[in-house]
Amino acid sequence: SNTLIMSEALAQRWGLNPGSEIRLQMNDHIQSFKIAGIIDPGDQRVRQGLEDVVLLDIAAAQEALGMVGRISRIDLIATEEQIQAIEARLPAGSQIDPASEQHSTLEQLTNAFELNLQALSLLGLVVGMFLIYNTTTFTVLQRRHILGIFRTLGATSRQIFLMILLESGMIGILGSLLGVGVGWILGRGALQLVSQTINDLYFVLNVTTVSFNAFSLVKGLGAGILASLLAAAGPAWEASRVPEVVALQRSDIESRARTWIPGLALVGVALACLGAILLLLIRTSLVASFVGLFLILIGLALIVPLSMTLFAHWARPLLARLFGPVGRMAVGTILRSMSRTSVAVSALMVSLSVAIGVGVMISSFRGTVEHWLDLTLQADIYVSVPNQGGARPNASLDPAFAQRLGELTGVMDVETVRTVQVQSDKGEALLLAVDTQRERAADLYRYASGSAHEVWSQVQQGALIVSEPFAYRNQIPASGGELRLNTDRGEQDFKIVGIYYDYTSERGTVLMSRATYERFYDDRTISSIALHLQPDADLNTVIGNVRAILTGSGLQAQANRSLREQALEIFDRTFLITSALRILAVLVAFIGVISALMALQVERAREFATMQALGLSQRGLWLLTSLETGMIGLVSGLLAMPTGAILAVVLIYVINLRSFGWTISMALDPWVFLSSVLTAVAAALLAGVYPA
Repeated sequence: SNTLIMSEALAQRWGLNPGSEIRLQMNDHIQSFKIAGIIDPGDQRVRQGLEDVVLLDIAAAQEALGMVGRISRIDLIATEEQIQAIEARLPAGSQIDPASEQHSTLEQLTNAFELNLQALSLLGLVVGMFLIYNTTTFTVLQRRHILGIFRTLGATSRQIFLMILLESGMIGILGSLLGVGVGWILGRGALQLVSQTINDLYFVLNVTTVSFNAFSLVKGLGAGILASLLAAAGPAWEASRVPEVVALQRSDIESRARTWIPGLALVGVALACLGAILLLLIRTSLVASFVGLFLILIGLALIVPLSMTLFAHWARPLLARLFGPVGRMAVGTILRSMSRTSVAVSALMVSLSVAIGVGVMISSFRGTVEHWLDLTLQADIYVSVPNQGGARPNASLDPAFAQRLGELTGVMDVETVRTVQVQSDKGEALLLAVDTQRERAADLYRYASGSAHEVWSQVQQGALIVSEPFAYRNQIPASGGELRLNTDRGEQDFKIVGIYYDYTSERGTVLMSRATYERFYDDRTISSIALHLQPDADLNTVIGNVRAILTGSGLQAQANRSLREQALEIFDRTFLITSALRILAVLVAFIGVISALMALQVERAREFATMQALGLSQRGLWLLTSLETGMIGLVSGLLAMPTGAILAVVLIYVINLRSFGWTISMALDPWVFLSSVLTAVAAALLAGVYPA
């Protein structure tokens, strides 16, 4: 009978009650069902497991899904001996898989996505460490006189070090607690973005509650406190090592900082080279790739003080000619305050370089996908089950639909695709059985054992081509090889004759001809239909006739442009959370550099008063502070440009490839680089408004 049972959570979400009717898409038709009952399991885990599940009698389900006499799987609780006995009696095309294997497969799918988000989040923490270092240095400078008195009264270096470190630790605890709370709020806001991305790319996921375990709390607090202590250790150590008499001299730390600049640059070059070596030597580990990327970023950040010094010496004659003594004074101020300004510049440079790198990666990726869509979507109209997201269900359509659509006036050619999950010697694979005589464009092949025509001829004769992600994950060489598939005729070996670009799934796909599929599989259904129209056919008229045939089936017909726009919409939605984290990192640095430069300007209030007493006008003071802060911002933006370009190269050709197996054509968008310079200069100029 057409009745079903559903969970209470699902019924409440849809506003249904026992006795209500619901219409469900059952492959190529819509069927009405009556709700016979609503269940509410007492166990929370069972309740979550049934949250998106409807239960039907197996006979009713088989009839509704066109699977009379067939089932999808059998779940067993059995001993090892029983499993071996069952395996010996399995028919061809069937196999036993541990339940844990399915969970492991789903977990592996999202690991790279999760790791990328965590790495981008940690970049915000790294930027914060620069700002903590800068703030601690500023507070030490402000209390230089008091610390000197402590030393003359008998305070030891260890006591001074622990005092400053304890202060930073307490501030770190407060900041971490606040960060965990704000993170909880932001996490709830980002939940829909992340779950939608998982739905689009991996599998259907419905999240109705936000879980927050103790480990997440400890991890967040621990990371924040540890970052605070590590960032404050340098200024605390410096303050504790200064002799008593020197501690009373405010200029000492600046002279010491200038002596460190060459050494820091050498350490920075060494770290950047170490990161590059790590990227080149360890070619499979994604974690090692991110470690190498972080080393490169930190190394380049340590070169900032030397770069600032060289830039200031180069700019001094130019500013002196343009603005006279005020221009020379602005450069001198920057050179005299390197211990504070260089750290703020480093923080802003790192965050802006991340924004540039991620921005270039996203724009390059989008351009690559657009070009790929132009090559792939050659038909005029596409017919399929409404989009179900990343789950990629094996929707089954009656081949009669393709025959009826092919008879419509204006239709020149019909193509069909059957999409099924199959088992191979490389693990689970998404198999595409394509019924078409049209060859794939040569530009769609990454590697091919001959011309595009020769490759397609071999596919028609029984060979396979695999997608780039599938080849990368399974280490299939460019020369091809063989793939063993578990078919309805038993295990069969197929020759791989090409590797093609495909951005629909990071899991990868395997493509064979429809004739080959029907030779080894009993399935005769299709999953989607593509229609090529005659040159003089009217698209709107034909698509209207197509939809008339599909009335009542629940199937959708989309024009080429509509499907292309939908694909790009999914792409843009996928990177929303990435863009949000990127903006957050820039915002942290933006606020940090404003506060750091404002503190520096406020510290010089007496110096400004002296200048005005000696005849410097208010306009001159505005010009002085604007030149100082503007030049700091300009240096940040200029240094962020090459750093961002390096980061983009690593993201595109290393991180992305190892995460998803996709090849991206790098394209440099000038606006991405220009906006970084404008952002840096704007942040720095804002910092000089209040003091001036």
